[in-house]
Amino acid sequence: MMVAIMAVYLALLFTMVWIGAIRFNTFWKVSPLIVLLLLNLGLFIPMSWGAPQGPALVYRNSVSIVPDVAGEVEEVPVTANAPLKAGDVLFRIDPTPYDAQVKTLEAQLKLSATRLSQMTQLYERDAGRGFDVEQRQSEVDQLTGQLQAAQWNLDKTVVRAPADGYVTNLALRKGARVANLPLSPVMAFIDTSDTRVVVEINQIDARYIAPGQEVEIAFKFVPGQIFGGRVESILQAVATGQAQVSGTAVAPKAIATVPFIVRVKLDDDGFAQKLPAGATGTAAIYTEHVKVSHIIRRVLLRQVAILDYVNPF
Repeated sequence: MMVAIMAVYLALLFTMVWIGAIRFNTFWKVSPLIVLLLLNLGLFIPMSWGAPQGPALVYRNSVSIVPDVAGEVEEVPVTANAPLKAGDVLFRIDPTPYDAQVKTLEAQLKLSATRLSQMTQLYERDAGRGFDVEQRQSEVDQLTGQLQAAQWNLDKTVVRAPADGYVTNLALRKGARVANLPLSPVMAFIDTSDTRVVVEINQIDARYIAPGQEVEIAFKFVPGQIFGGRVESILQAVATGQAQVSGTAVAPKAIATVPFIVRVKLDDDGFAQKLPAGATGTAAIYTEHVKVSHIIRRVLLRQVAILDYVNPF
């Protein structure tokens, strides 16, 4: 953009000299350098914090699917990368042992309830002891709790999608045996109910960024187009500034100036849901300062969007 502005200025200068409107004296000879200096100090350098620009990334939350019960997989009805709704079946575990446990407890509970009724009748006729009634009531309560737990296990043999999204890198097949171990997930579920877009902004350019400010993003996934959004928040911590619990004293290390992360919400929710995780682009944030630079930043961003047709990096 600076090259274009200087080219326009030089063309105007040479035209004015050629038609004799101005004399090509020392001032006009050095005027391109003066204009270049003024553009840098008054426009392009302040534009870095008035309308900062940085790389953008789309990321999604990944949920490691771990079944609550162990057993043999009976069915896997899902397809990798196919859209799913919250509650859709991901896979089913053979329910036979859990169903048998439920039926056993139901039979025991039925017998205990009958005994409780009999003991209660005897006690009311002064032919039984109150202790026997309390004992039978305790048995009924225990079996009721055990039956609820067994029914919960039976229900958990059907593993469902925790949210809208899709399963990726699906390797689970019928006949595989799964366990309810936290360190042994059986599939990765990508949550698409909330699309997160983050922008890296250099620390020296992030001073005026605040929630609610306008954002424009050019995604390489859809070259030639600009998508609007708003700043949601600025992450208040990065890994280099994090203190971790350890049993050692402070170990000094080189301090690196890393970018700050700005979270952005796109205006078009439908398009946001279609964006694949890992999609990259370039974003510009328009703050309340140096507003004259916003026009130039918008032009530069649209140049980036057009170059995305041929620039793979």
